Amino acid sequence: MATTLETQPATATLSNEEILRYSRHLIMPEVGMEGQLKLKAARVLCIGTGGLGSPLALYLAAAGVGTLGLVDFDVVDYTNLQRQIIHSTADVGRKKLDSAADKLKAINPFLNLRTFDTRLSSANALELFRDFDIIADGTDNFPTRYLVNDACVLTGKPNVYGSIFRFEGQASVFATEQGPCYRCLYPEPPPPGLVPSCAEGGVLGILPGLVGVMQATEVIKLILGKGEPLIGRLLLIDALNMKFRELKLRKNRDCPVCGTHPTVTKLIDYNEFCGIRGEEKSVANAPTDMQVEELKRRLDAGDDIFVLDVREPHEYQICNIGGQLIPLNDLPSRVHELDSSREIVAHCKMGGRSAKAVDFLRQAGFTKIHNLAGGINAWAERVDPKMPKY
Repeated sequence: MATTLETQPATATLSNEEILRYSRHLIMPEVGMEGQLKLKAARVLCIGTGGLGSPLALYLAAAGVGTLGLVDFDVVDYTNLQRQIIHSTADVGRKKLDSAADKLKAINPFLNLRTFDTRLSSANALELFRDFDIIADGTDNFPTRYLVNDACVLTGKPNVYGSIFRFEGQASVFATEQGPCYRCLYPEPPPPGLVPSCAEGGVLGILPGLVGVMQATEVIKLILGKGEPLIGRLLLIDALNMKFRELKLRKNRDCPVCGTHPTVTKLIDYNEFCGIRGEEKSVANAPTDMQVEELKRRLDAGDDIFVLDVREPHEYQICNIGGQLIPLNDLPSRVHELDSSREIVAHCKMGGRSAKAVDFLRQAGFTKIHNLAGGINAWAERVDPKMPKY
């Protein structure tokens, strides 16, 4: 059953140039002139211009969505280019908003583009969302996903959701009047560090294109009021085996945000809700941290330091600083290979997995144990610039 979206009245007209541009839409009875005018009148806010936001924004702009908002505060990095197709090599170092704006206006000069150079937060989300009809979530972290969800519920805006990791993706439409919200599916966030980020675990570069296009499709269906949106359905994508599964979702009457008696009636501190601050205190600022410069100085001085690499073997092949390779998941069964009397410095790519290794080893009785802050990427940046980063 189609869902009708309340948008601004489609009072605008199409110019001859627009009619030619959108002709393949106009000859479809499901779109036609009426539907294209709905697209022109629609206002869609994309959170993020990265992996998901790239195909999402590109296709919405090309399809004729009249007003497109972009929220981002990041700059283009070389590691983005494997999947974030809205940016090019020449854009490295530029603000993602500026890079994305150039591409989108080049695709469709009729686009009314609104950019917000800011990090989405509890302080600005409600104000940003009120000017748009649909919110498309292209974020990659749990605090922002919960923030987007709650702000959508509180402002009455549909949340077109997508997420990706390695070879797997998810897509749904949350926070509609008749359907569940993100919290109905995930009432509580996972423990900090349990789910690795794409920077730690990787992502197939093509996957965000697949999921982002699905999000764009759902946005357009909501605007047109056609088809069956992913309301009350979670689409699970397994790109490695090219299989799709669907889970039926129900609205939770006891949901603290969209339930019959909500307890969350304003935006909260989502880092605290997801346990991020507690993790930072125990990991990022832990007294066991060692900076890469100190490790280099002590190794050069001949100090008896055991370097423990807890990455995966395929990462070790990319670059390494020596030491013994024991992947984090293998550490419990191979802890006997370590000498607790020696000083140990554990490292991974960026410091997250090695922090878990340090916590495990300390609980196992190791006292001379350090986490290399920033991991091997920090070593490549500040000690050995010739070493590849990944």
